[in-house]
Amino acid sequence: MKTLNRQDFPGPNYPTKVIQFGEGNFMRAFVDWQLDVLNETTDLQAGITLIRPINTDFPPSLNTQDGLYTTVIRGLNEQGEAVSDARLIRSVNNEINPYQDFAGYLALAHNPDIRFVFSNTTEAGISYHEGDSIDDAPPVSFPAKLTRLLLERFNHFNGAPDKGWVIIPCELIDYNGDALKALIQRYAQEWQLSPAFLDWLETANTFCSTLVDRIVTGYPREEAPALEAQLGYHDAFLDTAEHFYLFVIQGPAWLAEALKLTESSLNIRIVDDIKPYKERKVAILNGAHTALVPVAWLCGLETVGEAMQDEDVRHFVEKAINQEIIPVLDLPAAELREFADAVTGRFQNPYIRHQLLSIALNGMTKFRTRILPQLLAGQQGNTYPVRLTFALAALIAFYRGERAGETYPLQDDEQWLTRYQQMWPRVGADLSLQELVDTVLRDKAHWGEDLTLLPGLTAQVTASLENILVQGMRQAVKALD
Repeated sequence: MKTLNRQDFPGPNYPTKVIQFGEGNFMRAFVDWQLDVLNETTDLQAGITLIRPINTDFPPSLNTQDGLYTTVIRGLNEQGEAVSDARLIRSVNNEINPYQDFAGYLALAHNPDIRFVFSNTTEAGISYHEGDSIDDAPPVSFPAKLTRLLLERFNHFNGAPDKGWVIIPCELIDYNGDALKALIQRYAQEWQLSPAFLDWLETANTFCSTLVDRIVTGYPREEAPALEAQLGYHDAFLDTAEHFYLFVIQGPAWLAEALKLTESSLNIRIVDDIKPYKERKVAILNGAHTALVPVAWLCGLETVGEAMQDEDVRHFVEKAINQEIIPVLDLPAAELREFADAVTGRFQNPYIRHQLLSIALNGMTKFRTRILPQLLAGQQGNTYPVRLTFALAALIAFYRGERAGETYPLQDDEQWLTRYQQMWPRVGADLSLQELVDTVLRDKAHWGEDLTLLPGLTAQVTASLENILVQGMRQAVKALD
């Protein structure tokens, strides 16, 4: 069986117009996959050079396959049908390790065709590294590396206003474009770069913040031999991902034409502000995950897929989304419901086994950031959204650490693990359920306010928690309908 290479598997070649920091699975099945579709369906004609942001030989360079690799996109489509689509990605031209070829790295700045810079260097990548110098070859941090590359371009083209780049980071931090720009400006000032460069940085370059959304499961180790037999070649860089994806870019309207999006049906949106989309994702996708976990786990289930096949749990999640989360979000209702339908479809993806206990990590913080805002927004007098409040009671029950007489591992901040470990054995002895709930809700440092001061909340959570303990989780969930 032949290994992928451009001689044995010929196809289109595209001139390099994109620099991408990060060669990992996510970018290859998200940004590079979308650019490949655009290259095939429009006249974008954008080849990609990958930059390895850290000095490592693992995984091996994509150059070993001439930049070729295969994405396998699997999941439920918009009609609820299981689909699997393999695409041979031809848009990656090469990979450069700047630690091993710094001259080749700087030479990218001399290419007049390059217009876009994408990145995903993990959440820690957009950060300041003290000691990075203009003379380093290369500097340590990603922002410093990019500053050096931008300076090279500025000098090579004598500050030409049409030679700036559109910089589109995909790291999972809020307003990543703004954060990256601020660090580049900081390095430019520390390196005492000219005012002309700082002006060019501001006026000739466009920094975009983004929201990215796709579950990428990466190399399918157990399935690789069968997939390669179907494909007819060996591919050491096979990359699997779910069917759903969303790319929201906060940037100027002309970006849609620059990326040829007007000629495509890809789910890429150019918007004025990513905040509503961020809130939608956190509230609906992440919030539903967080609400589902303790309920499904204490119903005896193990994975998200099993939970969505369970009628009681599925109804709980769907009603929480449709009746309690969507009504308090600030986007058109139809758009929110379309996203919600996609979310429940993603939860049912038969190709992904998402373990509930892995999602349960840091559940207390996740509840505060993902669900509490909607719970409070839905307050009506002394009552609160039934299912979101029930989810909080279920979370407290989950931290008892016992299911059907057996213990299970809990992962959270040490203060919460210790607190629950000390309180739960006392319930029924010298501590009432209400006192337990009071202690949890009173933690102003965690919640940002003393939730026991909200009229009726402690009583509602306590009543739900008592139902869970007396009736069992399944009967308590059924009783909500």
